[in-house]
Amino acid sequence: QVQLVESGGGLVQPGGSLKLSCAASININAVRSMGWYRQAPGKQRELVATIDSIGTEVIDSVKDRFTISRDKTKNTVYLQMDHLNLDDTAVYYCKLTTPRGVAFWGQGTQVTVSS
Repeated sequence: QVQLVESGGGLVQPGGSLKLSCAASININAVRSMGWYRQAPGKQRELVATIDSIGTEVIDSVKDRFTISRDKTKNTVYLQMDHLNLDDTAVYYCKLTTPRGVAFWGQGTQVTVSS
């Protein structure tokens, strides 16, 4: 069973920054992809950013503000979030997809942007 542990969420003012971490219990060199999703109150969960052997992708609404990266030596994926705004408030989830397409999710970490 794969375990993903997210951390780094919290309360931040508009314009501020946070860095989320997702530590995996397996070697992430062998996975198909990892990604960050978010779910705001009353909304569906949406993809924010992904990273795989080819590269990275982020959705348009966070482009130039969010950066996804990974440290293979620590089996950890990060989401650097800058210039946060009220619309970024959500629970952020880490997802890992195995080479066979099996998906595992973390428990989520709350990000609240408020003045």
